[in-house]
Amino acid sequence: MFAAVIEPIKIAQVLGLRSRVTSVEQLEQQVEAGLPKASLGAVARHVYGSSPEAGALMQRVIPAATFHRRSEALKPQEGERVERLARVIATAEHVWDSADDARAFLTTGHAMLGGKRPIDVALTELGARRVENLLWSLFHGVAA
Repeated sequence: MFAAVIEPIKIAQVLGLRSRVTSVEQLEQQVEAGLPKASLGAVARHVYGSSPEAGALMQRVIPAATFHRRSEALKPQEGERVERLARVIATAEHVWDSADDARAFLTTGHAMLGGKRPIDVALTELGARRVENLLWSLFHGVAA
């Protein structure tokens, strides 16, 4: 297992945050205070662009009715789900050193994940850990 941390600024970029986030503590404070609703869309577009799959991913993270009830900010628990995906995306981009290659990895089934797509596995905390461990194994040249 590899335990590495992606720079919080990279996660904030995937989240589409305008404020400067330079530490995990600041990122945690943003999530606790309520990420902007727009962060969910930014994360989904980061993976799927403007395709209908972006909307489908958004609904899997936060159901549409719940999302529309929010004023401008997500509740902390919802923000944690969005941040988790942003962290996995930022890790994939770091490992692949390419947004396009990271996108291809995230949206293609992988044998080490039972044939499931990493973006789907990462919807849960334990699944995100599996995907991150796989990514760090690839980064360090360990057979994956």
